[in-house]
Amino acid sequence: MSACVPTRTPDSPQTERVHPPHSPPPAPHRRFHVAGADVSAAIAVFLIALPLSLGIALATGAPLQAGLVAAAVGGLVAGRFGGSPLQVSGPAAGLTVVTADLIHRYGWRTTCAITVLAGLAQLGLGCLRVARSALAVSPAIVHGMLAGIGVTIAVAQLHIVLGGSPQSSVLDNLLSLPAQLLDLHPAAVAVSVLTLTLLLLWPRLPGRLGGLLRKVPAALVAVTGATATAVSAGLTQPRVELPSWSSHALAGLPEGPVLGLVAAVLTITLVCSVQSLLGAVAVDKLIAARPGLPALVGRSDLDRELLGQGAANLVSGALGGLPVAGVAVRSSANVHAGAVSRNSTMLHGVLVVVAALLMVPVLELIPLASLAALVMAVGIQMVSLHHIRTVTRHREVPVYAVTTLGVVFLGVLQGVTLGIAVAVAVSMHRLARTRITHDEKEGTHHVHVRGQLTFLAVPRLSRALHHVPQGARVIVELDGSFMDHAAYETLQDWQRTHTAQGGFVELTGRRSGAGTVRSGSGGEDDDPAASPVGVAVSAGTADSPLTGCRCRPWTPWRNHQCDGPMSAPPPGARATEHQKGLSKEPSGGEPDGRTGALPAESAESAESARSAAANGVARSAAPPALTEPAGQAEQTPRTQRVEQAGPTERTERAQTPGAAGSRPSARQLLRGISAFQRNTAPLVRSELARLAREGQQPSQLFLTCADSRLVTSMITSSGPGDLFVVRNVGNLVPPPGEESGDDSVAAAIEYAVDVLKVRSITVCGHSGCGAMQALLNAEPGDAQTPLQRWLRHGLPSLERMADAGRPRARLAGRAAADAVEQLCLTNVVEQLDHLRGHESVARSLRAGELELHGMYFHVGEAQAYLLGGDRTGEGGPEVFDHVGVADLSA
Repeated sequence: MSACVPTRTPDSPQTERVHPPHSPPPAPHRRFHVAGADVSAAIAVFLIALPLSLGIALATGAPLQAGLVAAAVGGLVAGRFGGSPLQVSGPAAGLTVVTADLIHRYGWRTTCAITVLAGLAQLGLGCLRVARSALAVSPAIVHGMLAGIGVTIAVAQLHIVLGGSPQSSVLDNLLSLPAQLLDLHPAAVAVSVLTLTLLLLWPRLPGRLGGLLRKVPAALVAVTGATATAVSAGLTQPRVELPSWSSHALAGLPEGPVLGLVAAVLTITLVCSVQSLLGAVAVDKLIAARPGLPALVGRSDLDRELLGQGAANLVSGALGGLPVAGVAVRSSANVHAGAVSRNSTMLHGVLVVVAALLMVPVLELIPLASLAALVMAVGIQMVSLHHIRTVTRHREVPVYAVTTLGVVFLGVLQGVTLGIAVAVAVSMHRLARTRITHDEKEGTHHVHVRGQLTFLAVPRLSRALHHVPQGARVIVELDGSFMDHAAYETLQDWQRTHTAQGGFVELTGRRSGAGTVRSGSGGEDDDPAASPVGVAVSAGTADSPLTGCRCRPWTPWRNHQCDGPMSAPPPGARATEHQKGLSKEPSGGEPDGRTGALPAESAESAESARSAAANGVARSAAPPALTEPAGQAEQTPRTQRVEQAGPTERTERAQTPGAAGSRPSARQLLRGISAFQRNTAPLVRSELARLAREGQQPSQLFLTCADSRLVTSMITSSGPGDLFVVRNVGNLVPPPGEESGDDSVAAAIEYAVDVLKVRSITVCGHSGCGAMQALLNAEPGDAQTPLQRWLRHGLPSLERMADAGRPRARLAGRAAADAVEQLCLTNVVEQLDHLRGHESVARSLRAGELELHGMYFHVGEAQAYLLGGDRTGEGGPEVFDHVGVADLSA
């Protein structure tokens, strides 16, 4: 939830801080301070990176020192200049196959030159700010590429594990595997088995002692244990050989065919960039799971990350190192080890440099079979069962399978190209695939259209409609979210012809719950705003119960009161917001990825709806469906369709012209529940079933006013299970221990903090609060009604506002508009102080497990403001900062 992370927009004014004239000057700023958490995290990452860097260099066929160079440069250069502070860069397993192929084809010095050119290409892409475009690649392609690379690594390293040497391709390695199994080297197999055993069992050590031992990385334990065993047992086998740094090969001028070199540069650029950017996004998710860390680190700047990766590849290639990319294992270890800044990444690079210069005799004791077993395990882990289940659920198995097989048997660039081609073909197939069926039940003809209704489906649609007899009753069910102009005209022309011949036509949508048009017997639209593929009803149609309604299609949740015809205001009366059609549109979308929490409309449909509303037409959220032909309005009595249990269980009742507004609240409640069951319930059912099984685990307590205009899920873009919400008149938090106090709020706070373990509490006030208005207007002698007895908990806010010695709470850039707004702002600050008085809150604040945030929502502007400063303790500026669109990607 964006409301729970205090942010400051770039253009918001900073609160000026002036130190008192008679106080001593502030202590000088320590420029090179490194937190202890960063030091411990750097050591943990270094212990993982050292064996992996050597193993990846071994797998590529490069000099083993090249892995150390890439690890050091990734930590120092990418760590310093990258846009993801906690992402660790270095030689990545995902680049092993590409690099090995380049070394085999062009030699090591030319491969270094290709790495330099790829770094320059990344710098150019970063300057063009196209980083987010790389995220448009289908995840199925990325996961398929990594799986193919993992299979290639595992098959190649298996030969070294068995004591042999790998071939140049996966197919050759598979064909030579039987002969290798007949020629085993017992020493290499024993070391490899020991390495794999330690690697698998170390993270599963039980008990408290096991918990302490598990803090040592399993990769380091596996390689160290295998090395110590091999040395003590005197096993003779190939070991790490690090030549003198004086003979280390640097980059040379590229030699080879130009097209081949260009393809190699593009391949390195693509793989490095996509892996690093996806890794940065994954690191952001890990950071968000740590309380308090997002405020310290912030979200990744993907364009800057691309620039940092480009600079690292340029330096690494020039110094004779492997290509560099963000790596998931080391990055996740960095976050989980407690890193709080980019200093941990840079310090790990320094430690790699120290090891490369001072630990050469120790590193040369490591058996190559142990490193090969380690890298083989990494390759197997790249074939993720979780990813396979995900692509299966989203019906993208062909894309994943083609990409994986293409990478394994053809190469990375060829496999990714094939994957992109299949992904495009699958998307086109889904867009063009439309099933149209026609059947007859009890004298009614049903034409069911499943899928997107485009011009490609018009011939089949016309054929199905042609089979409907003249004068028959027809229900056309549109089960999709898009209809183009050709399909629209085909349906409209057929509808007019059929009704002119005495037929009856009803257009509806099973999934959307669209309203219906009954051509030939009057028309109506049950809920045009809730229908993705719905029906447009002319505002001039006399028999529509929504005549004159100008409710916007992107506000189906809105309490628009459209149960009856809108009557014209009496002379001199002010037009309502609905009659003017000037209501503001809320922002759509769901950043946390949940489906169905909020209705979101496309820009195209919103634009077409604005045009329709301006012309007096109530439009649905999708392309326009059909209007009734003129002259049909008075031919038959009106009827009304009422949704009850679902889309197929409907009842009709006759409605007289004067009954349009009868029982509007009951109709509105019934229609709203029915729209939920029809539209939203199928989308959220699986998520709610999971929450029912696992119980609620909200991360935030949101305490706000009971005002009907505050829709917490809409303002915070949250869904089921995200917020634990407490609402009362005036968003008040009674201080603990008060006589005749109200325990309901205190009970909710205690339950949220001690039982649900929420990580933040937000107190949200709003403009035009009736409770604050009542506080200002209250007289001492007024009768003590239940409302006034409750509002006494707001009296400290009145006293705080009247205290001239306190700084007044204000909005960034302007003072409060009036006394009511000033009291609303002051009340939020005061209720935060009341919160700190509750024992459960105070205890969690002291332990650093909880954050407090103040928020103010201006209803008329649809604008949120967050209280600046550190609200976990006393003090801090009482300025509510504007939250803008730019803060969502910051």
